[in-house]
Amino acid sequence: MTSRQRFLKVLNGQMPDRVPVTLFIQDSGHFLNQMYPDIDPWEFETLQLKVIELQKQLGVDVFVRLLSCTNDCWHVHFGGLDIEHQTDTWQVETTTQWKNDKTLLKISRITTPDGVLTQQMSIFEDRKGTWMMACTEKPIKTPADLEMAIKYEPRMPADWPEKAAKRVARIKKALGDDGILGVWSPHGPFNTASILIDQDQLYCLFLTDPEYYKRLMDFAIARSLDYLHAIDQAGTDVHCIGGNVAGGFIGAQHYNEHILPFEKRYMDAVQKNGTPGCYHNCGEIMNLVASYKQLGARWVEPFSPHPLGDADLAHAKQIVGDSYVMTGGVDQVNLIQKGSPDDVRKATEKTIKLGKPGGGFILQSADFLEYGTPMKNLQAYVDTAMQYAQYP
Repeated sequence: MTSRQRFLKVLNGQMPDRVPVTLFIQDSGHFLNQMYPDIDPWEFETLQLKVIELQKQLGVDVFVRLLSCTNDCWHVHFGGLDIEHQTDTWQVETTTQWKNDKTLLKISRITTPDGVLTQQMSIFEDRKGTWMMACTEKPIKTPADLEMAIKYEPRMPADWPEKAAKRVARIKKALGDDGILGVWSPHGPFNTASILIDQDQLYCLFLTDPEYYKRLMDFAIARSLDYLHAIDQAGTDVHCIGGNVAGGFIGAQHYNEHILPFEKRYMDAVQKNGTPGCYHNCGEIMNLVASYKQLGARWVEPFSPHPLGDADLAHAKQIVGDSYVMTGGVDQVNLIQKGSPDDVRKATEKTIKLGKPGGGFILQSADFLEYGTPMKNLQAYVDTAMQYAQYP
């Protein structure tokens, strides 16, 4: 059975020959920068091909995730409103300045017929070749700001689908039958809302101003759909959907009542044409394991162990049954990066033995591999996983 067949069998609710074993490798910076320091960190396609090459060399089932599918929709993933495109009713003035020699600030003023919006993007160079991006001044501060964004923010550029399709096609051709390709499609609506409005306001908004909250969540979905559909048409095997902002700490009651209806509406759109959605909550998850059965996502990840998260994989398996595929994560920081090979072997054996019974399970590093990860620890992970991966 090829790696591609193995993944697709699991995602279709069937039993493969063994547990798919993969690694989460970010497609720029971090571990890739460790392995290929001479590659320009903005040469995304070259780096994505290296993700495939590296996983094949390690002997795992390849899962390549395209974050940098194209270069002109950063606002959809990292925050803020669209400052890259203008219209007659959306005029953008952006100035840049450096802070502490490590952080590039992009300070934008967006003029619309109904008023002005302001936002600030921060691009921080964590180390040479590794960049962290975030909207550090959110553009939506009032209901009036939201109405301006709803009315005037430019839609997806007309040439974006073609560019996305070409990028996906090239990477899929290189991948072949060695695995599957995922694209980081626009986040779930609560995550998207969090990159438009301050989180200290967002977490109580559904209680303090339900109408404003509903308008915000409806906008979070609406501004994402064109990009989502274009990525689907491009031929991705999996939509990777961020869902971590509404983590387990928010509680099942609030999640089910105020967040789940919007997340489910979006997940229905994600999977409308049969492409699986992989819902990513990399933090506390146990309070929401049952709620995710109602969400309808075909795949939920990464069930991060303590201290990265609060996953109890054995208990979660009992709750989930065959409702969705689960990814059991081996701690990529405290074990794979900082532990000994023996630590990694023990954790990998424990994780795969807990997740394997009954199928519906994928083994992976809990999140993307960090800079400074020893190859001997990765080899310990792979060797141990393969030792215990086979189904009878």
